[in-house]
Amino acid sequence: MIDDQLPDLGRLRLLVELSRLGTMAAVAERTGYGTSAVSKHLAVLEQEVGARLLAPVGRRVRLTPAGERLVEHAVGILARVEEARAELSGGGTAGPAGRVRLASFASAAEPLVVPALVRLRRQHPALDVRMYEHEPEQILALLLAGELDLGLVYDYSLVPRVVPTGLSVRQIAEQPMLLTLPAGHPYDPGPDATVALARLRRLADSGWITNSRGSDDDELVQRVCALAGFTPRIVHRVDSLHLVNLLVGAGLGVALLAESGVERSREDVVFRPLDPLVGRRRHFLVARDGQWAWPPIATVVRALA
Repeated sequence: MIDDQLPDLGRLRLLVELSRLGTMAAVAERTGYGTSAVSKHLAVLEQEVGARLLAPVGRRVRLTPAGERLVEHAVGILARVEEARAELSGGGTAGPAGRVRLASFASAAEPLVVPALVRLRRQHPALDVRMYEHEPEQILALLLAGELDLGLVYDYSLVPRVVPTGLSVRQIAEQPMLLTLPAGHPYDPGPDATVALARLRRLADSGWITNSRGSDDDELVQRVCALAGFTPRIVHRVDSLHLVNLLVGAGLGVALLAESGVERSREDVVFRPLDPLVGRRRHFLVARDGQWAWPPIATVVRALA
């Protein structure tokens, strides 16, 4: 039976951190508590809710079914508390004020993030936005660790990204995927044609170019080629989209690129739309649950969206 006393929010946070990090020692390192203090707080939490939340497994502990269920509730409770707190701070009569640590993947930084930062500096001088460049996997980890406030990430509809518990997303854009070929390629279907999967099969012997850091781009190429009935031969793994265009133009491979990654001014490269089954690249903003209403973050979100 649940005790009439409401559980302490700080102890709920410790339980959520234990669920995420897995060990008392990791929770202690993350929160600044000693390991014994974390253990005592969680023992008190068990008393507060009147249920066994942890079970020993060797020298470690695991969450019981009651503990896992309380974590589900705690995530929502803490998010609502953060949202309420956010609505009451950070947005005085002079406009939003505060620091927002924003991370973006490389290809969105120049066309989207930098112009937004210029507008924000002009319109909201009390807002201090700091930009960092990371791959989506790093951005999600840094958001969970509390080292970022807002992230701009992408995924592919054919390779959807799993967002960890404690984070939520808002989609702000999507782009078609294009097959990138050297100009004059014998299997180029022409400027008005969509590349069907059957035609893509003709590129089974071609060398393919993918990203060297994130696994999603590589997985996309693997899945698209599997739909077409072959396994791609990966010959280059590079991060720079300019370098991808350069390699394709030099006849050293073919690639799949989102609309924002193509250099249409090049005369040695052609870009052809792909079968709708290939899907699209989607752009998302990510923040910790409950943080969207904080005026500085809400202002940055509006500028980016």
